[in-house]
Amino acid sequence: MADIFAYAIGIMYTPGPINLLGLSSGLNKQTRSHLGFFIGVGSAMFILFVLLGYLGLQMINPQFLPYVSLIGCGYILYIAWKVAKAKVQVSDTSANASLSFFDGLFMQLLNPKALVATLPIATIQFPSADITGAAIVFWSLILAILAFGAPTSYSLAGLLLGKQVSRPGVFNMFNKLMAVLLVYVALMIAYEHVLTPLMA
Repeated sequence: MADIFAYAIGIMYTPGPINLLGLSSGLNKQTRSHLGFFIGVGSAMFILFVLLGYLGLQMINPQFLPYVSLIGCGYILYIAWKVAKAKVQVSDTSANASLSFFDGLFMQLLNPKALVATLPIATIQFPSADITGAAIVFWSLILAILAFGAPTSYSLAGLLLGKQVSRPGVFNMFNKLMAVLLVYVALMIAYEHVLTPLMA
């Protein structure tokens, strides 16, 4: 079991589009209002773990992964646009970019990093740890809670950092920086998970 948690934490808590959005929401003092987004992320991981845990690789055709990745890139670019357009109001210290449960759910379902996290666990590590039947649902729930914790912890870190900054221009600049980073992540995903497999 330790190897499952080590892999899950290692891949879920590294910087990626979801965690960057978590950090941005904390810096914009939106941690509480974006809890639904974080729950959506955890729910998507739960769905992926359960689905792949029961159906394994029989259900996933590797030929379709580049197309799923392409849709994921488009969605990440959409979120980047929302973040770039967000304006911070210092009076209530909130930005007008709202991320919902469904934003988190669909972004994570279309995030290639989510498949990278779930495939080895659900198809290799679950069977080797003799996790079958109802135990798949139980361990999927535990791992989904870890997935919820990743962007939430980034958001809390951003919230603590945000207390050091009070000018709206700094927040607006950070939103633009986060949007640029999200565009970069989308382009890297497009290169690694769309172009490279299709050209191979």
